Amino acid sequence: MTYVDGFVAAVPTKNKEVYRAHAKKAAAVFKEHGALKLVECWGDDVPEGKITSFPMAVKCQQDETVVFSWIIWPSREVRDQGMEKVMSDPRLQPDVNPMPFDGKRMIYGGFEMIVDE
Repeated sequence: MTYVDGFVAAVPTKNKEVYRAHAKKAAAVFKEHGALKLVECWGDDVPEGKITSFPMAVKCQQDETVVFSWIIWPSREVRDQGMEKVMSDPRLQPDVNPMPFDGKRMIYGGFEMIVDE
C-alpha cells in the first residue's frame, strides 16, 4: 500500500531559491532510493491560527515562510529501506548539502494512504 512521508518547516524567506536547489538535489537522492515522487510547496496562503496552525506548529518567524512537503513511496517497507539509505547517503550530509532552515522546528511523520482519488 502506498506510503507518504509529510513535512512542514519554516524556511527563511530569503532562502527560497537555496531551499529549492536543496530540495531538487534531495529529490534525486530520494527517488534513487525508492521514492516515487517528492513534492515541495512554498507557503502562499498560510494563516496564523489562534489555537493551531502550520505557522504555530513550526514556530514560524516574521522573516520565514512555511513549507509543506511530501514524499510518496510504493510501500512502508520500501520507505523504511529507502529512508535508511537516504540518511546515510553522502550527497545529503550537512557538510555537503546543508539544510537552509532550522531542522529542529520541522515536523514530520509517515502516513498510510487511505484515499487516492
